[in-house]
Amino acid sequence: MKYLLFLAIAATVHSSSYAQDYQPSASRIQKTVGYLASNKLKGRGTNEKGGLKASNYVAKQFKQAGLTPGNGGSYFQDFTFDRKEHKNLHSRNVIGFLDNGAAKTIIIGAHYDHLGTAALYDGKYPVGQIHNGADDNASGVAGLLELMRYFTGNGQKEPFNFLFISFGGEEMGLQGSKYFTANPTIPLTNVHFMLNMDMIGRYNEERGIGIGGYATAQEWPVVFKDAQEPGIHYFTDGSGKGASDHHNFFMHQVPVIFLHTGPHDDYHKPTDDVEKLKAKEEALILKLAVQLITNAMKYPELHYVGEEKKEEEKK
Repeated sequence: MKYLLFLAIAATVHSSSYAQDYQPSASRIQKTVGYLASNKLKGRGTNEKGGLKASNYVAKQFKQAGLTPGNGGSYFQDFTFDRKEHKNLHSRNVIGFLDNGAAKTIIIGAHYDHLGTAALYDGKYPVGQIHNGADDNASGVAGLLELMRYFTGNGQKEPFNFLFISFGGEEMGLQGSKYFTANPTIPLTNVHFMLNMDMIGRYNEERGIGIGGYATAQEWPVVFKDAQEPGIHYFTDGSGKGASDHHNFFMHQVPVIFLHTGPHDDYHKPTDDVEKLKAKEEALILKLAVQLITNAMKYPELHYVGEEKKEEEKK
């Protein structure tokens, strides 16, 4: 009898801990950023070994979570590009698919690359120094993986599929998202919306978190209406354009949401290190993101609003 009681208690404890495991976790965020922003990866530079290691790490996480390869039989979408005098640079996107048998798909993205040792930036940054990029954008990749864990582990079959993409070459001119939107692995007409996370690890209480793309879908104001998370506050910006990967999706008529905790003195400097990460606040930001995604799934379709429409409304 005591043995049976022990098994029952153990099962309850396991079930309870599993039930919480899919929620955004500050400790996991800290661990993910700690690895991606370690000197071992040398700043995750494009066309550098560190960037390749980062992409392999993300693919491994996708596989462990049960995502199917998002590019045919591969988690990788390789591409090359030229930038100024630098020719035939190699990078790749990492793509994982959660197939819920739905007609439409939500894309969640964050770029994994950073400046590396700055060799490709023609003296703009200190060449040879490691730019670890803890906030930019190891924090966004950590967010991507936490949202992946939420939607693969919450026990719900959502009414939308999910495509999780970690982009390469963002720091070189949004190259990964540019390539993906020109060579999509699913029809972009079937994309419900795209959520992008870039620098979400340095929450500033005075500023709050900025959320861009608020005017890119007719339904966003209602989706945002009751979304709130104790411990953080946010403000919205209407534009779907910007210096991160959501821009290319918006330009292909996909509604977007862009999460960003704002600029700081360590931006694109070797001092953007993991010790300055605010993992607890990032976990709360991700819980807010879950609310927004969940609210958006109440609509079978979002109606895209382009810049031309907004200009007409101003007249």
